[in-house]
Amino acid sequence: MENQIRIGIIGCGKRGRSMFRCVLEKREDVKVVAICDTYEPFMDKVMGWLKEDGKDEGVLVTTDYKEALACKELDCVYIACSWEKHCEVAIEALKKGIPVACEVGGAYSLDECFELVKVYEETKTPLMFMENCYYNKIEMTVFNMHKAGLFGDVVYCSGAYGHDLREEVTTGVEKHHYREVNYLTRNCENYPTHELGPIARILNINKGNRFTSLVSMSSNARGINEYIKAGKKHDKEVEGKTFAQGDIFLTTITCEDGSLVQIKLDTTLPRSYSRELHIAGTKGRYTQLYDEVFLDGDDEMKKSKSLDEYKEYVPEEWSPENEAKIKELGHGGMDWLVFDDFFKHLRSGEPMPIDVYDMAVLMAVTPLSELSIKEKRIVEFPDFTNGKYKKA
Repeated sequence: MENQIRIGIIGCGKRGRSMFRCVLEKREDVKVVAICDTYEPFMDKVMGWLKEDGKDEGVLVTTDYKEALACKELDCVYIACSWEKHCEVAIEALKKGIPVACEVGGAYSLDECFELVKVYEETKTPLMFMENCYYNKIEMTVFNMHKAGLFGDVVYCSGAYGHDLREEVTTGVEKHHYREVNYLTRNCENYPTHELGPIARILNINKGNRFTSLVSMSSNARGINEYIKAGKKHDKEVEGKTFAQGDIFLTTITCEDGSLVQIKLDTTLPRSYSRELHIAGTKGRYTQLYDEVFLDGDDEMKKSKSLDEYKEYVPEEWSPENEAKIKELGHGGMDWLVFDDFFKHLRSGEPMPIDVYDMAVLMAVTPLSELSIKEKRIVEFPDFTNGKYKKA
């Protein structure tokens, strides 16, 4: 196909392989020209699929991401390697003028967030933070309701990354996954972006508003230890070790406009999955946990309305016809949508919808929360836009 976007995949672990199978492999307008991972069996799987598709010829295969970035055929790169490498690889790609689609996760220092912004401002190379939950049906519908003024002036939002990850965390050696070492050595809000990204959009963060301070609190860590003692599946390497990551980690963030945000990391206790989106304003609120829309004038003693009763606010991307087409394409379709938006903006040259400043803000929550816990205090939230948010 003419005018194909030639992409490199850096990181062929669970997420990288999933996005290849659900999205990249299925797009005729995209061609994979390079793959990279430090664990060769992961690359072997991707190359096997490319061979099945008859698309393996000429693909660069390497364990060195710098060699992958040196591939002259690259139009862009998708970064899905371990969390600690996200900023490093993204910065190198930007320096080479290679547009970036970077997966989510928390940063390891504020310095790398500032460096990411600095290099972007020097190179103006496009970068999109691939926070797929911006594109989920619920979050997009609630955002449209907010834009239409149904909730009035929003004063409070909350959310969570609620996901039972005990097996994934404790089998990191077997699965070559990076969560295990993080849970062993760090106590922080290590994965803030799924719930916080859509909230930041609602609150116009970096577009007239900004986060100003943060404070975090943590419970002790019992969940994984109990899981291991119970004889559940785990690596032998974690037996007898003490996990640093608290079972429930709470973070409160203040905003310049006076609104308040609370997020929760809840991943090492038994539970069902939820992002627990809650938005409260002067005219009403939405609460995901109860599937409840409550607007001014509703009877508080009677059953509130479900989000399904506000179909007029469902975006075009989630029309019944389109949902049927994309529902098998990654997390119910939102993976397809986040990539589709990246490729559309890459082709048009328009600014990325989740840009480098959004990436820096969302990733910065992790080191700030770590500092807040360590020093038992409220910490200032930096302005990565250096005042430009006021004019956005």
